[in-house]
Amino acid sequence: MLEVAGITKTYPAAAGDLRVLDGASLTLGPGERLTVMGPSGSGKSTLLSIVGGLEEPTAGTVRLDGVDPFAGDAATRARFRNRRIGFVFQEHHLLDGCTAIDNVLVPALASGRVPRDLVARAAKLLERVGLGQRLDHHPGQLSGGERQRVAVARSLLLSPRLVLADEPTGQLDSHTAGEVTQLLIDLVAESGGMLVVVTHDESVAARVGSVRHLRDGRLGP
Repeated sequence: MLEVAGITKTYPAAAGDLRVLDGASLTLGPGERLTVMGPSGSGKSTLLSIVGGLEEPTAGTVRLDGVDPFAGDAATRARFRNRRIGFVFQEHHLLDGCTAIDNVLVPALASGRVPRDLVARAAKLLERVGLGQRLDHHPGQLSGGERQRVAVARSLLLSPRLVLADEPTGQLDSHTAGEVTQLLIDLVAESGGMLVVVTHDESVAARVGSVRHLRDGRLGP
């Protein structure tokens, strides 16, 4: 279960502290998914960064399956993110010099040697996203939609409990965006994980289902 309670985030500014989040809260159970919508600058990406353990809140708590990602040191937090959280961003962030399958395997590199079962899982995930014949292709040989499919497969390699997607279709045409969104929904559902998507796209939100709007730093209906 994901429990986010009373998250506040402020940044120092010349005119005084800038409050981006002001008591944002949400709860998500196994198998559930959520879309967060709001205007540019409303703090959607900041909220996702905090939920994902990338950025510490000024106040409030985050717990994933009862664990506070901010309780330990930086190394502990990095291990937590690596094992329990998958990320998909608007930019695919693939490594140009690596093949599709090597890019999917990147999350496994933190533990050193990559076991054979993960190599097999990476290949299976690429097959599931329609790239089973492109394992050895480099990002420059793939379309934008294909690169984002690789990013989706990478986010799921270690079977994370929570997948966070920040404008994952922002650079895709509407048809490809629909395909990528549905793949993300289906693959997360198969693993029984939780999914949070930040988007401006109403059609993406409609596919994901449950929607919350971020206004004035708070999550409303």
